Amino acid sequence: MTMEFLAQADVLLKSFWYLALGVSVLFIIQTVMTFIGADSGDGIEPDFDGDLDMDTHGPSQVFSLRNLINFLIGFSWTGVAFYDVISNKYILVVLAAMVGSAFVAFFFWLMKQMNQLNQDNTTKVETAIGRMATVYLTIPNNGKGKVHIVLGGGTREYDAVSTEGDLATGTLVKVVEVLDGHTLVVSKKN
Repeated sequence: MTMEFLAQADVLLKSFWYLALGVSVLFIIQTVMTFIGADSGDGIEPDFDGDLDMDTHGPSQVFSLRNLINFLIGFSWTGVAFYDVISNKYILVVLAAMVGSAFVAFFFWLMKQMNQLNQDNTTKVETAIGRMATVYLTIPNNGKGKVHIVLGGGTREYDAVSTEGDLATGTLVKVVEVLDGHTLVVSKKN
C-alpha cells in the first residue's frame, strides 16, 4: 500500500518521503550508537579538513554529520506533514528549511546546556586568602581547630591554626595563608 501511494505521488512529495524515511533510519542508528557508547565523538567536530576562520570547538561547529541529520529530519518531515496543507510548493520548501534550521539551532542550544553541566566546580582553597571565616571549633594556641568559610557558593569547613593564640568558637577571623593545601592560617578580624 505504501509503495502504491508513493508511486502515485508527485516528485516533491516522493522526495520528502524518501528523505524522511532514510534520514530517520540514520537518526535512530546514530542515537542507539550514542547511547551504547559506540559513537566516539560528540558530534560537534568537523567532518572534513578545512581552513575556516571560525571556532571549531563546541556547539558552534556548523558542518557536521549530526547537524546535517538534524536539519534533514526537520526539513523532510515538515515537507511530508504540510504537503497537503500548503499549496505553494516554494513556500513549503522555505518552511521546511526554516524548521530544519530550527532543529539545528535547538541542537546548538542543547549542547550549550550540556556543556554548562560539564563545568569544574571544585573549590581551590587558595581563593580563601583574604576572606573572612568563622571559628567553628576553638583554635588553641599551637594547635588546630576548624573554621567555616564561604567559597565557591557554599560553606566549607577547613582545619585552621592561629597566629594570635587561642580563638574561641564564633570568632570572626581573616585567612592570611594556606598551609599544605588544606589548613588555613587565620588571624582575628581587624
